[in-house]
Amino acid sequence: MVNPPTIKEIAKKLNISTSTVSRALHDHHRINILTRIRVQKLARELDYEPNQKAIFFQKRRTFTIGVILPDLSEFYFSTAISAIEDASTKHKYSVLLGQSHDSEAREKHIVECVMNQRIDGLIISIAKSTKNYEHFDLLKRYGIPVVFFDRIPDIPDIHYVACNVETGTVQAVKFLLQNGHRTIGMLNGPEQLYSCRQRIEGYIKGLESHPLKFDPSLIVSTDLTKEGTENAMAELLRLKRKPTALVCFNDNVTLDAIQYARKMKLKINKDISFVSFSNQPMINHTAFPPIATIEQFPYQQAQKATEVLLELLSRRDENSTSPFKKITVQSQLAIHKQQK
Repeated sequence: MVNPPTIKEIAKKLNISTSTVSRALHDHHRINILTRIRVQKLARELDYEPNQKAIFFQKRRTFTIGVILPDLSEFYFSTAISAIEDASTKHKYSVLLGQSHDSEAREKHIVECVMNQRIDGLIISIAKSTKNYEHFDLLKRYGIPVVFFDRIPDIPDIHYVACNVETGTVQAVKFLLQNGHRTIGMLNGPEQLYSCRQRIEGYIKGLESHPLKFDPSLIVSTDLTKEGTENAMAELLRLKRKPTALVCFNDNVTLDAIQYARKMKLKINKDISFVSFSNQPMINHTAFPPIATIEQFPYQQAQKATEVLLELLSRRDENSTSPFKKITVQSQLAIHKQQK
């Protein structure tokens, strides 16, 4: 077996120092152009490959970022990881991925695991059950930057990229009012999620465009499971003033809600209509799609979160601090073609 060529071998052949070879290979401005050309030409001829471990040690980074998402079986998060990988690969970073499956305990365990793998930084969308944020303090103590994406904790002094779902919710409620609905309900998600509070604010603002009294009983939460959604639907349908339209937390919740409504012999988009969040492509191929969907742009959000993290890592090399990045993408109502 032939040993791979080294910097020392190149230096010896050219009668220069190893530090000069190293700098020439990295196009250092202090090495004159002629020397750089000679070094790089010989390196190619010898099929020289840089020692990645040495580079990692020298630059104090592994060129690996951690990503923790709730569930990749959801189109929303599978779209997000595609964006993160695209942006990371462009900058020669690898991605170490974990799924919390919406468990706080699992999320904490994955944080510990990726820390042991010596990641340079972390992108995370928190689990729906996460209420304690001590594991993020641990990352901070070790100097590992964190960028929160989509589902962000309600704590100050963090970097995040999120979607303002309030604007889309306002548009959805106004759209339903314009289509004659006067009893509009909301099938919201877990109360601890910041975006769920935004949905309620948007719902109330949307109603203010019409002289309708806000009825808090028309807002019910689901834990995002099928059983939880069915229980929430049962609660709404027991009301004396049954809703004729519902704004639902996401497409998966919407499909479960539609299935339950059909089980209760309700005619979809006649007795009751639905507006969803997420705008998955498959939603248009179902037998009873919602009449509109609120687009949250997961690819753009995740791409921007990756760019923020990579910028933080580059600034760390310069030993400079950066103000907390708080980036918001606006949601937007998308009316399905058949309903125009």
